[in-house]
Amino acid sequence: MSRPVSNPGILDIAPYTPGKTPVPEPGRKVFKLSANETPFGPSPKAIEVYRQAAAHLEDYPEGTSRVLREAIGRAFGLDPDRIICGAGSDEILNLLAHAYLARGDEAISTAHGFLVYPIATKANGATNVVAPETDFTADVDAILQRVTPRTKLVWLANPNNPTGTYLPFDEVKRLRAGLPPHVLLVLDAAYSDYVSRKDYELGIELVATTENTVMTHTFSKIHGLAALRVGWMFGPAHLIDAVNRIRGPFNVSTPAMLAAVAAIEDTAHQQMSKAHTEHWRNWLTEEIGKLGLKVTPGVANFVLIHFPLEKGKTAADADAFLTQRGLVLRGLSNYGLPHALRMTIGLEEANRLVVEGLRDFVGRK
Repeated sequence: MSRPVSNPGILDIAPYTPGKTPVPEPGRKVFKLSANETPFGPSPKAIEVYRQAAAHLEDYPEGTSRVLREAIGRAFGLDPDRIICGAGSDEILNLLAHAYLARGDEAISTAHGFLVYPIATKANGATNVVAPETDFTADVDAILQRVTPRTKLVWLANPNNPTGTYLPFDEVKRLRAGLPPHVLLVLDAAYSDYVSRKDYELGIELVATTENTVMTHTFSKIHGLAALRVGWMFGPAHLIDAVNRIRGPFNVSTPAMLAAVAAIEDTAHQQMSKAHTEHWRNWLTEEIGKLGLKVTPGVANFVLIHFPLEKGKTAADADAFLTQRGLVLRGLSNYGLPHALRMTIGLEEANRLVVEGLRDFVGRK
């Protein structure tokens, strides 16, 4: 029987697997700590604006996300004309791959980088080249060693998901300087709002001073608008022009756009979330370490917990044990980390329950 056949390589792509969504059970409280969602939800101001927008759902959105681009420009001191908005930063990553990768090209990502990168690369017929990491952190030299004449793009999540590690700005600049001018460097700053390190910069300076670097960001993390799918990119004018030519004309809905404007303007909500995250990230790292489990030092809103290979003590065993208690973490086999779990930092109750659960897990015979 004859039927349509997908393009070569499409069926070789492993589909993206999101974090588990727990199924509520009577009499049991469940904490979803598998998707890096903020435990505080969005700003109340964003919720109110979203509700107001429901009165005009018959109208198409303004096609360039102008009010949102202007709000982002005010917040970061950027030219709105060099900003593009999308349905989450995922859409923008895929648009970049579509615009700059083709069959025969190569794109480089790191060993434990965000899974959307290889998907976007392979979907456009290009080859995903994996650079090893050092201590679960991107290695500039390893990336540069894998550059060939076919390399057209480098993906770098900074901070990285799911490891939580980051590259200091000097290392990012060294990476940019070592790449050929025709290679596009994509800096994914989805988790940058949680970073307080003095040697970190989310990428604005490099984008502003080069013609071959872009920085993407999202409203899904600290702003709590994951359900609305809003992201953005800052880039050189020529690149924004290219991506705009293939972007859907109404890719960001009006309610999402207006809620994002309110969210980015509510700096008090962001500061509260960041302070909570920093406190409990430090606490979790210390308390879990006391149990004899290694935690990779991170700067995002989650912690990476490593487990031994011993039967009955593995990450899979811990995942099953915690899930029975209503504590749902993220298994990472699809990220090449089968012996680790990623835990989103939640409210105090959830954080303490996870440590209590891990203590019982480690101590059982």
